[in-house]
Amino acid sequence: MSTLYLVATPIGNLGDMTLRALEVLRSVDVIAAEDTRKTAILLRHYDIHKPLLAFYEHNEERAGRQIEALLKQGKSVALVTNAGTPGISDPGYTLVQRAIQAGIPVTMIPGPAAFVMALVLSGLPVHSFTFRGFPPRKAGRRRRFLEADRLSPYTLIYYESPYRLTDLLRDALEVFGDRPAALANELTKLFEKVYRGTLSSLLEMIAQEKPRGEYVLVVAGASREQAAANQEEDVTPAEPLSEEVDEPEIETEEG
Repeated sequence: MSTLYLVATPIGNLGDMTLRALEVLRSVDVIAAEDTRKTAILLRHYDIHKPLLAFYEHNEERAGRQIEALLKQGKSVALVTNAGTPGISDPGYTLVQRAIQAGIPVTMIPGPAAFVMALVLSGLPVHSFTFRGFPPRKAGRRRRFLEADRLSPYTLIYYESPYRLTDLLRDALEVFGDRPAALANELTKLFEKVYRGTLSSLLEMIAQEKPRGEYVLVVAGASREQAAANQEEDVTPAEPLSEEVDEPEIETEEG
């Protein structure tokens, strides 16, 4: 019976590949990959030889139709991303939706997820958390994105590239205040690092070295005192409007 398999792959260390993941990749008819070149390296390492089909952010619709057609023909397809769990800040969600709507069985082979590892290693509360993925690239939208979680009591988790890491830390410090935080980098790799401290101290650490690779930022949620103080500020009544309304000034260009 045709099945769509979501297969988690290592986020750095190839030794983290599970036996079940290898079994599935060897058994399916086609492997859909975010980057076929990177997936080919993984497959060669484990001596797996299967047809590869590109499935990434900018071809999701077209490739999704192609994969759905294969599944309806009775083929089994495995979806993998460059690293980690398909659908977590990577392509996958739309394909799962498509398969479910078509009545095609969907299952998952669990494995590595960078945000879970970073959360556990952070030393911050893990009983309740919010994973927010990659923030918007533009400064204004990023600030609004962070503002949405300013009063959240839950541990917050973000992904970021090395190119915008400093900007994210600065904005987080301004929006959240100097909260406890952790920054994870190169997880499961030889030079794995987890910085722990406050947002300001993390900003100082990053200023002393050139960021490389993707990072996971974990930030403590708002304390009860912070949430209460912020809520009081938010409900402060605005000054009453004057009954007299000034006529709008009309700007004119001279010359």
